[in-house]
Amino acid sequence: MKLRKNKILIAIASTLAISSVLMFTGTGVASAQVAGSTTMIGMTVSEVQQVATGWSAKKSILGKSVYNETGEKIGKVEDLIITPEKNVSYLIIAVGGFIGLSQHNVSIPSPQIIEQDGKLILPGASKEAVKAMPPFNYASDTAKRDLFLANAEQDLSKAKAKIAEIQKKSATLSGEAKTKLDQQLQTLQQDVKLAEDKLTAMKRAEAKKWKNFEADVNKAFVRMKHSMESIIT
Repeated sequence: MKLRKNKILIAIASTLAISSVLMFTGTGVASAQVAGSTTMIGMTVSEVQQVATGWSAKKSILGKSVYNETGEKIGKVEDLIITPEKNVSYLIIAVGGFIGLSQHNVSIPSPQIIEQDGKLILPGASKEAVKAMPPFNYASDTAKRDLFLANAEQDLSKAKAKIAEIQKKSATLSGEAKTKLDQQLQTLQQDVKLAEDKLTAMKRAEAKKWKNFEADVNKAFVRMKHSMESIIT
């Protein structure tokens, strides 16, 4: 049974504490391990059923050995990388660790891993080939901050370009149409200013404290994007 490409979703399942449960979706799944059956606040009956019949990452994936098609053990699943769209993109496999060799992690695209008779299979792989792959390293907090700032700056540039576009459009209008567009433009300008101020505050803070500003920056940028999307020129 193949791991369904880009169809592993995260569901939140807990009665007292929150725990992550990865679910394989699609009609190709035959028999899934039960992850839980607790009714959860804020979830529909359908969503609760999805969690109850979903796959437990801890029981079904994490820590499981990975083999090639000849039965040779390649490594062990150490982690799963989830994209912002909540798809599993990569499985982090621990390899090495044998006599004279230190263990290191490598990343394998999830579509390359298949499941056969309860085993995770990486077809065409060998110990030597996988161990020769570049090691996978988690991004440092500094790298995450830099990426966050770069994406935010890009969004700000798009918003400012939108403002310039609207200003040109407004100059061609008159009467009620111009008044309405100018009102929307003013709202967008205010939201862009707020987002820019929040981002500036983050930049001025100590690098190790950037997470303290993340929620406010995200909130301001969501508001800015909503203003952009609501304007029809």
